Amino acid sequence: MTQAPAAPEAVRRRHDREIVALAVPAFGALVAEPLFVMADSAIVGHLGTAQLAGLGIASALLTTAVSVFVFLAYATTAAVARRVGAGDLPAAIRQGMDGIWLALLLGAAVIAAALPTAPALVDLFGASDAAAPQAVTYLRISVLGIPAMLVVLAATGVLRGLQDTKTPLYVAVGGFIANGLLNVLLVYGFDLGIAGSAWGTVLAQCAMAVVYLTVVVRGARRHGASLRPDVAGIRACAQAGVPLLARTLSLKAITIIATAVAARLGDADIAAHQIVLSLWSLLSFALDAIAIAGQAIIGRYLGADDPQGARDACRRMVQWGFVSGIALGLLVVVARPVFVPLFTSDAAVQDAALPALIVIALAQPICGIVYVLDGVLMGAGDGPYLAWAMLVTLAVFAPAALLVPTLGGALTALWVAMTLMMTVRLITLWLRSRSGRWIVTGATR
Repeated sequence: MTQAPAAPEAVRRRHDREIVALAVPAFGALVAEPLFVMADSAIVGHLGTAQLAGLGIASALLTTAVSVFVFLAYATTAAVARRVGAGDLPAAIRQGMDGIWLALLLGAAVIAAALPTAPALVDLFGASDAAAPQAVTYLRISVLGIPAMLVVLAATGVLRGLQDTKTPLYVAVGGFIANGLLNVLLVYGFDLGIAGSAWGTVLAQCAMAVVYLTVVVRGARRHGASLRPDVAGIRACAQAGVPLLARTLSLKAITIIATAVAARLGDADIAAHQIVLSLWSLLSFALDAIAIAGQAIIGRYLGADDPQGARDACRRMVQWGFVSGIALGLLVVVARPVFVPLFTSDAAVQDAALPALIVIALAQPICGIVYVLDGVLMGAGDGPYLAWAMLVTLAVFAPAALLVPTLGGALTALWVAMTLMMTVRLITLWLRSRSGRWIVTGATR
């Protein structure tokens, strides 16, 4: 943040109302997303350790395949919000339609690449002979839902940019309920094992995409925005997402490295890592609710040519992120003896997971500030800096994580390295926010 006087109480209250109005529904929607993986983990975990380990590997690959294209949501949110601030709703929705068409093209490409290479991708993680076939089965089925999930990302970005986080909440909750019911039915009712879990998730994802498309298409018709694909618009959308793609690839490389290191520590450690990573994702998405509010609010202020409003909102959201991180960290410490047994009764897996949870609890205040600043810079369209900052973070994290098995460390040491990674992110993002160079006003950056 720049050197500006503290916002008066009335301004802080106004920002608090804006943050709450957007962040609370976004929190529900974001929490529902990792709950997909957590529900799968809880159901599959009781099938056996090999199945849970396989799910952990496949989930890391699938999360990477989807999250690599998270710019479909983030870049669209910022671009749409700027146009909303400038008062141009038809252009805002047209921007979103370009993102949806790009999502369909990217989803088809991912399926074509992932289906034939699934066994080779699983082998990269060094999975055991028992876990590998489980991972391949889950991966080959679940990859069919990726186009639907990419459409969900793009459409969610449109609605967030329009300052609507309630609709994504309703869709996410409905999708989570459908996913849980389908998983139980197919895994246990039809005795399909891990394949049933994968099919249940795919069906739920496709249903969510249909609902989102219905909402966005209605909005486009209401405001006179074209539904047809526009080559120039799709190309511009892809180009705007390149820096965020580089940023996300670096972030996903960190997750893959961590999972690969855990896999080499043994089946109990990779199974425990999957449990801890599920909670980490849940906490991350919860904190990211404030960042989502930041993307929409910052984009709107900058589009309306109000740099002081953007500065004040940034400052207030950082305060929210820090306090929320403390609260979540305390919750993890209190809930961890109850949380882990929900996923496994294996004593070795529980022993590996419990101390690692203490580490992520201590990291939450850092995470709270990181996610907020990340959202602020995304809302400002500061993608090139975010890409550079994540490359620096990856360069620090990779050697630290790879040294864990070499030095005889366990899963807890790996999560200490993850905390180091978040600390580096905090430093790079804080320096940028202090410089004020992210503040660029106008309907486009």
